[in-house]
Amino acid sequence: MIHLKRMPLAEEIKKRKTFGIIAHPDAGKTTLTEKLLLFGGAIQTAGAVKSNKIDMATRSDWMAIERQRGISVATSVMGFEYKNLKINILDTPGHQDFAEDTYRTLTAVDSVIMVIDCVKGVEKQTIKLMEVCRMRKTPVLCFINKLDREGRDPFELIDEIEEELKINVQPLTWPIGMGKSLRGVYNLYEKNINLFEPSKNKRVDDLVSIKNVNDPELEVHLPISALSQLREDIELINGVYDPFDEKAYLSGDLAPVFFGSAVSNFGIRELLDCFTEIAPNPKPRDTESRIIPPIDPKFSGFIFKIHANMDPRHRNRIAFIRICSGKFKRGNNYYHVRNDKRYRFSNATAFMAQQKETINEAFPGDIVGLYDTGNLKIGDTLNEGEKSLFKGIPSFSPELFKEVINLDAMKSKQLEKGLKQLMDEGVAQLFTYEMGAKKVVGTVGALQFEVLQYRLLNEYNAKVNFSPVNIYKACWINAKDKNNLDAFIKDKYRHIARDKDDKLVFMAESKSWLQMVEDNFSNIQFHSISEF
Repeated sequence: MIHLKRMPLAEEIKKRKTFGIIAHPDAGKTTLTEKLLLFGGAIQTAGAVKSNKIDMATRSDWMAIERQRGISVATSVMGFEYKNLKINILDTPGHQDFAEDTYRTLTAVDSVIMVIDCVKGVEKQTIKLMEVCRMRKTPVLCFINKLDREGRDPFELIDEIEEELKINVQPLTWPIGMGKSLRGVYNLYEKNINLFEPSKNKRVDDLVSIKNVNDPELEVHLPISALSQLREDIELINGVYDPFDEKAYLSGDLAPVFFGSAVSNFGIRELLDCFTEIAPNPKPRDTESRIIPPIDPKFSGFIFKIHANMDPRHRNRIAFIRICSGKFKRGNNYYHVRNDKRYRFSNATAFMAQQKETINEAFPGDIVGLYDTGNLKIGDTLNEGEKSLFKGIPSFSPELFKEVINLDAMKSKQLEKGLKQLMDEGVAQLFTYEMGAKKVVGTVGALQFEVLQYRLLNEYNAKVNFSPVNIYKACWINAKDKNNLDAFIKDKYRHIARDKDDKLVFMAESKSWLQMVEDNFSNIQFHSISEF
């Protein structure tokens, strides 16, 4: 359990740093998360994402399918203390098939660390994620990873980040060598050098810490060629870049850049120390009626993620809430704005991945798990009585559609329950046709169907196949005149479905046909997002 001395709300807010780790798949994001926990003292030995030699799985990839595939498919939430601060990490899926979970998670953080592979540089998913950060003006810090491999020139990499991600950059650490010749990093922010021995899964203490790049002692530890190159690079960096502008970083206009190797423990402490100093504390949040500052004494928060079966033995369902203002107290009754009801939350937890600990109170920036029987959904607001919702991320029309084929009629109830609970997590969408009750699942990527099939079987004992269907887009529909809507539904009854929230959806079979229908029924509004 996390223990902090009782103190005023303002002091609690100052102690919190809540951030997400985002990246293109296989950039080393989950390994970095693990090493931040290691250097933060939260764990003593790190696991490996893909290793035959180390049996221990990384703490953030805890679902069985994640361990098998070596990828993250769900956001993990972890908290730990470091230098008298409370750090909350949200490790997101890197795979683009799970992008919606990542986008929603970005609403719950105050800053992000973006991991970039030093061999591959900026990749397609990195650019998309940066666009989401830019929309929200989220401060971004870049960590160029895998320097234990022979990668690209560091100057070339930072130029590419600036050009492709359209953000000003500033290196705050600099690598000494690369690949087999990697010896450590120079800390441009602190103006010192730490040299390390590579170690994959144990915490490493500094071999030597040198205050000045011109210190003659460096010649004992580094080859002359590496030392000359380092001094030349630093001179060039100091000539090109102004002193670090913290304001520009906090406003999302400047990305500090760090270099290292998560798997070999190079450059992690420099990243963590600087991050905890410059990253923002909890920020104000927009609602429909006003901006709520974290210092507001009344509790408020919003649900950004739901996970069914975190513990399959108990079939529990946990809603993740980001605390935005005031103090959350376990056992209190809080107002559910959408349902216009009050609910008591007697079981509230904090997380170290799948390890849960009961907490009695939480503060702005904290992520709390609430046990839920089905009252909460993504985007819901809880507070002390104010009838105003936090602005969230709506559901987008999926890109791929497949019909659910039940392979065991005796397990229909298990299938219904499994589909309902898994759809509540927001990683896929279910559309049930008005005619014949045909069920179609929509996702943003093909891998989602594999994950759903696996989880339905292993968590609900429901065996299914997914059969391709000819659908181009799911459009939510409404009309000012109910008679017009009724006439449209009657005319297109074979193509009308309802989503899990019972909203009407038109299932268009092709782009040209959708255009024709929109032209022929101009009194009907067609929407590609669920909130309108």
